[in-house]
Amino acid sequence: MKRFPGTFDRVWPLAFLLVSSAVAAGAVDSDLAKANKLYQLTEFDQSLKVLHEIAVKDAAVYELIGQNYYGRAEYKKATEALEKALALDPTSSDINLWLGRAYGRRAETSNPLSAPGHAGRARQFFEKSTQLNPNNLDAQSDLFEYYLEAPGFLGGGLDKAAATAAQMALINPAEGYSAQAKLDEKRKQYASAEAHLRRAIEVAPHQVGRLLDLARLLTKQGRFSEADQNLAKAVQIEPDSPSVIFGRAEIYIKGKRNLDVARDLLKRYLSLNLSPDDPPRSQAEKLLRQVQSQQGSQQVQGG
Repeated sequence: MKRFPGTFDRVWPLAFLLVSSAVAAGAVDSDLAKANKLYQLTEFDQSLKVLHEIAVKDAAVYELIGQNYYGRAEYKKATEALEKALALDPTSSDINLWLGRAYGRRAETSNPLSAPGHAGRARQFFEKSTQLNPNNLDAQSDLFEYYLEAPGFLGGGLDKAAATAAQMALINPAEGYSAQAKLDEKRKQYASAEAHLRRAIEVAPHQVGRLLDLARLLTKQGRFSEADQNLAKAVQIEPDSPSVIFGRAEIYIKGKRNLDVARDLLKRYLSLNLSPDDPPRSQAEKLLRQVQSQQGSQQVQGG
């Protein structure tokens, strides 16, 4: 007798496929979460190992691959992975932002012939990121820095930086004041820069970055006692913050003072568990070599 397929026969294969797909998606999510945790610990090699083993990669996987390569200072590989992420999710403000960052680093580290092209692409991606999400403060901040530092023939300019600073102020007043201070300093308007930084501190008194910025500005003017007062406030708020430890060392070295303290701070910094948002270890190691060189020179002069 011929058997006709019933409802169960038709539904079972579909249900099996749905369950299999859900299991596979769950495995990808689990691997992505594991890779992201490793990335946050700056374990870039281990994070990449997990990500490369994911069979079917979506935009989020390629984005994190790109961020890991960025953390390893392999900027060409970073842009290649992030381009794949963007092809899968072209409306992502964050992917455009990371592409801008990666191309910006390629511009800084490449030869003079290719650097302008990379810089131009960095600007385009920063601008696209802010267009897709005008409230993306990180994107606005990076675009501001580009406009502030890049020459006019590469699309930079202080007028553009000022307009971006105004947009930042709408999103976060403290960030807006801080950006305006950088713009003032670029124009050598130091009194105005100091006033804007102090206003930023008033608006967000517990954000240690503003205190460090003010200490840097005061150090640049030789006002060391006032700089130390702001550094002391930063230490009081976040004594174990990597940014405070690194920032103090950097400020001392730029002021060519407290070099023994700066050396010990950098050694402490290199012993910490850092995040991708902290200055890279390579930068701290470079400063440590610099301070040791300065100490050597002082010893020779003293001898």
